[in-house]
Amino acid sequence: MTSSETTTDTLAGGSAERIADRRRWFALAIVMTAAFMDLVDVTIVNIAIPSIQRDAGASFSQIQWITAGYALAFAAGLITGGRLGDIHGRKRLFLAGIGGFTLASALCGFAANPEMLVASRILQGGMAAMMVPQVLSIVHATFPAHERGKVFGLFGAIVGLGAVSGPLLGALLTEWNLFGLEWRPIFLINLPVGIAAFLLGSRFITESKAPRALKLDLVGVALVTLGLLMLLYPLTRGRELGWPLWGYLSMAGSLVVFAALVAYEHRKAARDGSPLVELSLFRVKSFAAGIAVQTVFGVALGVFFLVWTLYMQVGLGWSPLRAGLTGVPFSIAVSTAAGMSVQKLVPLFGRKVLQAGALTMAAGVLLYIWESDRYGLHIASWQMALPLVVMGTGMGLIVAPLTDAVLSEVPREHAGSASGLINTVQQMGNALGLGLVSVVFFGVIGDRLTPAQTGPAFVHAFQHALVWVAAVMGVIFVLMCALPKRPAQHVEGATGQEEVDDETGQGGAEAAVEQAVAGEREGELVA
Repeated sequence: MTSSETTTDTLAGGSAERIADRRRWFALAIVMTAAFMDLVDVTIVNIAIPSIQRDAGASFSQIQWITAGYALAFAAGLITGGRLGDIHGRKRLFLAGIGGFTLASALCGFAANPEMLVASRILQGGMAAMMVPQVLSIVHATFPAHERGKVFGLFGAIVGLGAVSGPLLGALLTEWNLFGLEWRPIFLINLPVGIAAFLLGSRFITESKAPRALKLDLVGVALVTLGLLMLLYPLTRGRELGWPLWGYLSMAGSLVVFAALVAYEHRKAARDGSPLVELSLFRVKSFAAGIAVQTVFGVALGVFFLVWTLYMQVGLGWSPLRAGLTGVPFSIAVSTAAGMSVQKLVPLFGRKVLQAGALTMAAGVLLYIWESDRYGLHIASWQMALPLVVMGTGMGLIVAPLTDAVLSEVPREHAGSASGLINTVQQMGNALGLGLVSVVFFGVIGDRLTPAQTGPAFVHAFQHALVWVAAVMGVIFVLMCALPKRPAQHVEGATGQEEVDDETGQGGAEAAVEQAVAGEREGELVA
């Protein structure tokens, strides 16, 4: 071979590498756009809830299901969505998910009545459950281990941007009333983004599958969904229907369904080793306590963020934009405290940082109750800033390091299953919290309020709900005593990690990033 031929081959090889490098960065931009779209969609809806209620004539239980239905469908399908990607290809499932998410967004935007909107939101949550688990799996398959740190840094920036921009974008779109569409543009904005991501993703994303993918557990998914529906539906409709007997029977029956789930998962694990829920993980005390923390934390946040937006926009009569701007200090406090907790505080103080976060958040809630009671209907945005910053600081201290604390004592071979279960129970807790709003918030509001009575009634109900939130944070503090004193971080590249990644499609570092995304979604950093 002549030197000129060698040079030509080298140049051709270098050109091919540059093209491949460009393709993977395009793929990264596409999956990050999808993750951003999902995160913003969660945060954008809460800010528009009062407008949806007024324009669509939705009942209180329907506005609960607009948010809870999404969380429930997302939770029920999350693990199955990840496994479908492992089995049939992550690119294929990602494209199916983003296509379905875009279609569901269109159905939400053109919903003719509240019932159609609720159904479309449930479909949207199910499609998100197909799309979101593929994001980090695609990153893992596309980028080598030594580059993932930079990728996850970009991912964290996208998460932070979504947390701040979602509420403001939702407020602006609702306030502008584009083409007289009221709240509908908050969903319709997903259409051009989703279509572009689908077309570009089909071209630039490389297909990948897990070499040893687990089988599906559709019976497990059905039992989880049925149990949650039997618990949540009576909670959300009970107040409007006068708490009928069938509601209590349904909630009691949900316990029987969950018991059947446990029995079935035991048999499933013994039969083929691919249960939806890896029950052996609960023998690890720190994991069992961590799952309890995640669930209860989700309940607290599900209650707070819905009643908060109703308090400001219905009780105080604020515009969506003012409510959205009021929430900005909270978002900034969460992001700042989260960075500090992981990088500086947890390595020095361990579990105490998470417990301090629970107490700090409880203190912020109590401060908010005091200010709301003191200033009543005349409270200003700047007067809310202090309790919101305190609450946001507490939440940031918890959210970022919690996954490593929960996963610390979990065997490496179960890291992927454990992290998937963590994110699932977060969403389930959130859905349960949204269901409990009918008890702790709407339950203390009269059925027929005059305009003069509405403001004081909503302010009182907000304070009542926050008492429950503060109590729940106290429970979380106690549960955290079972977490390891010094959580061991699952670091990319650690011994045995590549085998875990190959088997589950998600290693410890990916799990930590997914937890950050889930934490932002869980918190629904909105006004």
